[in-house]
Amino acid sequence: MAVVRQPTRAGVRDAAAKVARILPPTPLFTARIGGVDVALKAESLQPVGAFKIRGAWHRLTALDDAARAKGVVAFSSGNHAQGVAWAAKRLGIAATIVMPADAPATKRDGTLALGAEVVSFDRATEDRVQIARSLAEARGATLVPSFDDAWVIEGQGSAGVEAAAQMAAAGLGPVTRIVAPCGGGGLAAGLALALPDAGVTVVEPEGWDDMRRSLEAGWIEPVGDDAPPTACDALQTQRVSPLTFDVLSRRGAEGVAVSEAETAAAQRWAAERLRLVIEPGGAVALAALLAGKVRPESGTLAILSGGNVDLAAYATVLRGG
Repeated sequence: MAVVRQPTRAGVRDAAAKVARILPPTPLFTARIGGVDVALKAESLQPVGAFKIRGAWHRLTALDDAARAKGVVAFSSGNHAQGVAWAAKRLGIAATIVMPADAPATKRDGTLALGAEVVSFDRATEDRVQIARSLAEARGATLVPSFDDAWVIEGQGSAGVEAAAQMAAAGLGPVTRIVAPCGGGGLAAGLALALPDAGVTVVEPEGWDDMRRSLEAGWIEPVGDDAPPTACDALQTQRVSPLTFDVLSRRGAEGVAVSEAETAAAQRWAAERLRLVIEPGGAVALAALLAGKVRPESGTLAILSGGNVDLAAYATVLRGG
């Protein structure tokens, strides 16, 4: 039986060094929430509009020449897709992305513009993992999961290394609490490895809060068959991975869920107060703080994880619809 590589804090430090060589740190904003100065890291301002560029870069740069020549295959609703496509283009690697047919047009167009091949599937009736795995096996390509991969988790954790340095430089002290959006848990797990002394709270949309339920149960609980529609397309993960669950459960992470209305309110708040465009899935950590579902404390770091909005839907949100 093959040994699965585990993500490590040393791997996070290596990833942070790699990312620092090619990308500037994303901005760190501060805002008064609940009477406390909270740090907000704008991963929405990455070149692909989301933090996913970090894990993709760490993973693809770890491939040897033979693997690079055979290409990579990934599956994603859009942000991981663009991260992989961006890294692949820069490294001269062919990339194929399996994307749901109902993925936001801005994410699909961005992926295609970066030179990746896009293979569509029906989110309701088809298994994206199986499609991607079959393509990778047929082509001899490397499968690059969006969160179930040690290198990807380590790469996402590089955001925590950056944020800790920025908070120290701004006189905000050490990170005591991480508040992070959670789909499959790659970002939250990476941050937990990067910042071992901080508490961790993952935030998910209501009905899609399988990581919260898994952490409370002590074993992995999938999303229910009756999961409601959500604007948080980036967080629609049916089941978290043992890799991410193990990291977060060992750290004693907690989870909360936010409503669609609370998420939309956070998007409007970010536009009005920070002049930032944040997609629904990228706004849930902020939503949890604004709604009082996570109590801010000194040293709180929240991640604004993505800004790839559907323009029509975003305009409706800004109008309060």
